[in-house]
Amino acid sequence: MTQRRSLAFVVCCCLLLVPSILAQTLQVLNVDGHSTTIAAAQIANSPHVTISVVDHDKTVQFEGVPLATLLTMASIQLGDALRGPRMAEALLVTAADGYKVAFALTEIDPAFAVREIILADKKDGKPLDAREGPFRIVAPGDKRPARWIRQVTELKVTTVK
Repeated sequence: MTQRRSLAFVVCCCLLLVPSILAQTLQVLNVDGHSTTIAAAQIANSPHVTISVVDHDKTVQFEGVPLATLLTMASIQLGDALRGPRMAEALLVTAADGYKVAFALTEIDPAFAVREIILADKKDGKPLDAREGPFRIVAPGDKRPARWIRQVTELKVTTVK
């Protein structure tokens, strides 16, 4: 009987977590302010890449979607469309606590950059914990991880003036 109660408790807890996981979204705003909402399920179902990096003196593997893919999902053009005045565009990434970091769009565009900056949703094969997730930027090649922003809520393309 105790096993059944334990199992029922675990199932109920899991069912309570499902709505919060499904409700997690990412807002992507283009330079004109048009907003696209990308759900956690869309991110989970997008093609992922795995990046092996050192995080807090430990080698870990982050899995996630390249930022270029997310911008394309929000109809933000990269590649040949990124030239002229658009070379002054940057991506402002915002966390749940208001922390913000910026990347030049050319850092994200595979037509310009060799590295892939990702929006991670997994670390060592497991979903990110509440302290880091649901989404975290991982920018391999940065000497300091100050732009590896946690709890990402918004990606906003802006023109630097």
